[in-house]
Order: sequence, then C-alpha cells, then structure tokens
Amino acid sequence: MSPLTNAQPVKASVHPMVEAIDVRKSFGHLEVLKGIDLTVHKGEVVCLLGPSGSGKSTFLRCINHLERMTAGRILVDGKLIGYHERGDALHEMTGRELAIQRRDIGMVFQRFNLFAHQDVLTNICQAPILNRGRSREQALARARELLRMVDLEGKDTAFPSQLSGGQQQRVAIARALAMDPKLMLFDEPTSALDPELVGEVLGVMRKLAEGGMTMLVVTHEMAFARDVADRVIFMDQGVVVEQGPTREVLDNPRSERTRAFLRRMH
Repeated sequence: MSPLTNAQPVKASVHPMVEAIDVRKSFGHLEVLKGIDLTVHKGEVVCLLGPSGSGKSTFLRCINHLERMTAGRILVDGKLIGYHERGDALHEMTGRELAIQRRDIGMVFQRFNLFAHQDVLTNICQAPILNRGRSREQALARARELLRMVDLEGKDTAFPSQLSGGQQQRVAIARALAMDPKLMLFDEPTSALDPELVGEVLGVMRKLAEGGMTMLVVTHEMAFARDVADRVIFMDQGVVVEQGPTREVLDNPRSERTRAFLRRMH
C-alpha cells in the first residue's frame, strides 16, 4: 500500500477515546475534510451537527477506516487506526488487522444493513462467534440480553422483512453492541425512519448514554442532542466551525454559520 504522509507524533498521555489530528479526505479534486482536529473522551457523548455535505458522515467513516484518510491520523483509545507507523510515513494495515481493530468500534448506519436471509438472533450472533471467538451458547445468551435491552424480546426468530424500520435499527444497535465495543458511532441512525419510529431508536441510544457508553453521533435530532450530548460539534464545508458544551453552542452559538443552521432547524 502507498504510505500516508504528514505523520505526526502520538501524544504520550492518558488516552482519549478518539483523537483526530488534521484529518483530511479528498475524493478526486473534491476536498471533503479540510483538517479536522477533534477529541472525544471516554464516556462522553458527542453529537456532530451540520448541513448535508459538510463531511460529518465521511469523518465518522474514517474513524473505523471505512474511508481512507488522505492525510492526518486518527487514534482510538491511544491506538492508530488503519495504519502502522514506519519512520515518517503511515502504511495501511492488512484486512485482518483492520478487522481486529474494528471489533472495538461499533457502527450503526442510516440504513440498517441487516442480513435479510438471517433471523434476528443470527444477525446478532454471527460477528461475536466469528470475530470474538465466542461460543454459540455465549453469543446466544448475550444476544437475548441485548434484545431485552432494546425492547425486542420475543423477536429472536423474526426476519428483517418482518420488522418495522425502527425495530430493524434497534436490532442493528444490538448487533453492534454484541461485540462489546469501546466506542459507538451512529451515522444519522433515524434519518431513514418514519417520524413515529424515531423515538424508539433514540430511547435505546439514551439508555446507552446513561450507561456510560462513549458515543459519537451524526444527527439532525436537535432535541436528542440537547438532552443527551455532553458536547456538540458543528461542521460545515469540511471544517469544524464551532464546538463546546451542548447548551452553550445550541443556545449561544458564536459563529454566524452555526446560528443560521440552528435557525433553519427550528
């Protein structure tokens, strides 16, 4: 693999859960991320806000290396994601090494990405058995525990086509949690849902936040951000425009770009 240049030294300190350093991403001549610096501490819930096309989802996908950065670096719990450092360059990990790293990073997408030909239990159990080395009995027990947590007890043998969108998204959350991740990434998890189903998914996410899960959430749900987030980050045109404690940013934004966005959201 070709090396990724502009490597920077890792800080020797107590590790935040996520540390992004000058993260850049281009698609051809289009620069989508223009130098993102961002830190998420353990146990923190951070919401990424901003208009469509601002780079939020691309940044989230860079955290678990679903998108390759053009430059910069991302560390999760102190470990460089996606690359080995050799000299002054970063060299991409193998697929197997990436799979091991991703075990600690749960991700929930806009679309549920469940396996249509598998029932709910199998959707949840497969990854822990294959990637965590759990026995089938252990994986089943944990899956049933998670189904209770997301209020889907009794749906073990249902197939995705038999579930509502909200139920499918809650299964997707349970599937991510079955790997016992350190970090959960949510990429607009309610955007594909009918309005009446949004609340049930946000309710599960609130439970996770209350339980101390570190979460980075791309969302347009302002009420959820206000109630749950410790901090919000407003992005526009590939840069972080403003960040800070949730109420400070939402009630008294410093940037006119942030103010204009929030006005449109009300």
